[in-house]
Amino acid sequence: MTKTGAQILWECLEREGVKHVFGYPGGAILPAYDALKHSDIHHILVRHEQGATHMADGYARASGEVGVAVATSGPGATNMVTGIATAMLDSSPIVCITGQVGSKLIGSDAFQETDITGITLPITKHNYLVTHADQLARVLREAFYVARSGRPGPVLVDITKDAQQSACEFDWEAARPQLPGYRPDLSPEESEYAQALELIHKAKRPLILAGHGIIVSGAMAEVLTLAEKAGIPVALTLLGLGAFPASHPLNLGMMGMHGEAWVNHAIQEADLLLALGMRFDDRVTGNLKTYAQDAKKIHIEIDPAEINKNVKVDVALVGDLREVLKELLPRVESVDHSDWLDSIDKLKGDSAVRDVQKLPDNGHLYAAHVINDLWRETRNSNTVVVTDVGQHQMWEAQYFKHEKARSLITSGGLGTMGFALPAAIGAKVARPEAEVWVIVGDGGFQMTMSELATIQQEKLKINIAIINNGFLGMVRQWQEFFYERNYEATPLLNPNFVKLAEAYGIRSMAVTERSQVLPSVRAARDHDGAVLIDFKVEQEDTVYPMVAAGASLNDMIRRPSPIVETATDE
Repeated sequence: MTKTGAQILWECLEREGVKHVFGYPGGAILPAYDALKHSDIHHILVRHEQGATHMADGYARASGEVGVAVATSGPGATNMVTGIATAMLDSSPIVCITGQVGSKLIGSDAFQETDITGITLPITKHNYLVTHADQLARVLREAFYVARSGRPGPVLVDITKDAQQSACEFDWEAARPQLPGYRPDLSPEESEYAQALELIHKAKRPLILAGHGIIVSGAMAEVLTLAEKAGIPVALTLLGLGAFPASHPLNLGMMGMHGEAWVNHAIQEADLLLALGMRFDDRVTGNLKTYAQDAKKIHIEIDPAEINKNVKVDVALVGDLREVLKELLPRVESVDHSDWLDSIDKLKGDSAVRDVQKLPDNGHLYAAHVINDLWRETRNSNTVVVTDVGQHQMWEAQYFKHEKARSLITSGGLGTMGFALPAAIGAKVARPEAEVWVIVGDGGFQMTMSELATIQQEKLKINIAIINNGFLGMVRQWQEFFYERNYEATPLLNPNFVKLAEAYGIRSMAVTERSQVLPSVRAARDHDGAVLIDFKVEQEDTVYPMVAAGASLNDMIRRPSPIVETATDE
């Protein structure tokens, strides 16, 4: 069967199960766009190529499938870089396809020529330059295999224009991935299982550190069984939220820089840490020299490069988390850790109560009011929250209780402002039955707000909550704490977000009082199209607690006493 490279591209994507791609056309990728007329794949036109990669990323995180983004050469490809890096640091499986100038022009500084494989080498799992049509089927099959296998991540395929235009024989079966060097044996040794079990059974103060790998592996049920069977409390990373039900009595909450104070203290007092699918990021550990000094450490992780990278561990079980736990669980004994659980409860004290309903309405609207009310209103529905980066992201982690995996999509490792709006589009396309809410700051929203047009173009029902405090909030908070309130370059001159949304044909409203929050949320949910709500919140509110850069995990900046009447206590 003879096909052009452009036709092979779409044929391979269809056979990989792709139904949607997010892209922006241009000269070097035009042959592929011309061949799209022969495909059933739905192409979603974005307004910026960064948006395409975030949409593919949001699609992947919401569904567990590979997301696909398409762009042309030069600026089209370089505009994808931030989204690719975001996916890389958060282990999100996406395939980015870029056009490239003709193979004979490579290296000549031709119009819109950029060495995108060279640029993205450090931020992709792998990348390819395809110069002949007969390479394309094999490369695409490998790209999808690499993106979704092992520790997932982004793969880029750069295709020259002549490789898209020329024809060759297409044989799907002959293009099956081989990659013998990419099939390592990740099965732990029996002696390693025995060492891990011995530490688990001897521990008096064990703690599970639940990371994003639990969701990627699909090991939620196994982790729940482990925690209940062994009586071990669970602390979660930001990207791990939803991996363990928030309402479960063994769920302690989020750890790290803006995690719960009692969680960070418990980590420092533990005698055993079971790190499950997490990488000991600096925002989780604080100062490594003082991190959990009295604790033995077991690390279960699929990526060998993460073992002993930041924190030296006593036992490493390298492999797929779900498979490792299936092997481990039958041999785990039930242990009574009630004394340890009681001591953690005492660490919580009054700060464990984040009931903002009991706080008086003093005329001020706080971000935590908005987020907690939104949670209360949507908690019994199939809700996916997509956040941007900053203060609102941390308040969402504290005040929106996630019971299910893939109910929170956020940029963790790279901390990418502008992520939320396009990623929510990808999430909604992947899961049209879900109720999708964007929680975004006024700063991050303006980075990718052009994608409002994409929402309307695709007739997507997405609700957008702008936490508008007139500042780059998290940067302002650091300036408050560490730079003597020198608010240089952080105050924002914002547009009228209500009128802006109306210009796109999106229903919108502004909220300035606590009494207006629930009615606005209900109105948004009842409307059959996209809705934007501009929540004008207290400008100089602060996320507590906070572990300063370089400080020990248990050395936190706490809310000053007496407690101010805001929604954010400890």
